[in-house]
Amino acid sequence: MAYPWHLYVMGAIYIIAGTLHFIKPKVYLRIMPRYLPFHKALVLLSGIAEIILGVGLFFKETKELAIYGIIAMLAVFLLVHFYMLSSEKASAGFPKWALLLRLPIQFALMYWAFTYLKV
Repeated sequence: MAYPWHLYVMGAIYIIAGTLHFIKPKVYLRIMPRYLPFHKALVLLSGIAEIILGVGLFFKETKELAIYGIIAMLAVFLLVHFYMLSSEKASAGFPKWALLLRLPIQFALMYWAFTYLKV
């Protein structure tokens, strides 16, 4: 059975996002919550996770596990979103409205992944 084209779009988005952790790590280091240790390692590990989970969407054998992994990863990334709202320095220069908009987008991304459990 062929998957819908938008599942492949989702996979590509996570692969690209994960790759950016290696190309532009400073962007991600700037938004890491201060209370988390090993910032550089966490940025790289999260990039690897996004790449692996994105690729996992492309295969029947790993699709469901990748979906659950994406939902869990996005839930963990909420820490960063809330941290960025905590102060002007943590916001990395993003306007408050954009940071607030990211929260429902994060939940929408979780729901988008969840919808593929039925496919």
